[in-house]
Amino acid sequence: MTLRIIYQDEWLVAVDKPSGLLVHRSWLDRHETQFAMQMTRDLVGQHVYTVHRLDRPTSGVLLFALDPETARAMSGCFMRHELTKRYQAIVRGWAPDSLWIDYPLKEELDAIADQFTSPDKPAQSAQTQLICEERFELPFAVSARHPTSRYSLVTLLPKTGRKHQLRRHMAHISHPIVGDTCHGDGRHNRCFREQFDCHRLLLVHQQLQFIHPVTNQPLAIEITPNDHWLTLLQRLRDHTLAGQS
Repeated sequence: MTLRIIYQDEWLVAVDKPSGLLVHRSWLDRHETQFAMQMTRDLVGQHVYTVHRLDRPTSGVLLFALDPETARAMSGCFMRHELTKRYQAIVRGWAPDSLWIDYPLKEELDAIADQFTSPDKPAQSAQTQLICEERFELPFAVSARHPTSRYSLVTLLPKTGRKHQLRRHMAHISHPIVGDTCHGDGRHNRCFREQFDCHRLLLVHQQLQFIHPVTNQPLAIEITPNDHWLTLLQRLRDHTLAGQS
């Protein structure tokens, strides 16, 4: 597994994190030997500081600071939601053109790491903007009720940063993200494994925009879709066009 630097200056460095890579060491995954934090440190030749995280199965823009002062400033920026995060995902079904999702989320607790956290903690506010970019219809009968299966490419703009927010919000509106083994639909996950050899969560952190904490200038860090993502989208389009002819 490799990392690619997509932005670097005197204070910040951003990488394109692959799906399946942990951000940093965790006792919950003691057998893992590769971590984005250590790999980024080796690439830039100095210590790096985490300022936010991506779930292990999520790929895309991951930002680190290069000194403690910048790390504190950026961490505060994330905590106060003073930035814009844009994700793309492939979800089950034909999503609406646009939808504002305002659905509070109870904190997801780990049985060991959160054993001293109260399970009665009230749900926290959580908002996500959804924009549908493209719709697909495939000639695969995922369920006995329908001879075809439908999917959508969506842009997701989270306005808050709750744990697994995008996955849980999409499941809440009955458009779970393909490849989500916790909140998704196993039949559709299986379809993508069998038809497209796709074994990952189809959620990508595509762009991060914020005001640079040192220069005070607007900064947008964006990844270009990799070959796997582009090939998958093209195959979805080809199947959809074939069904329409």
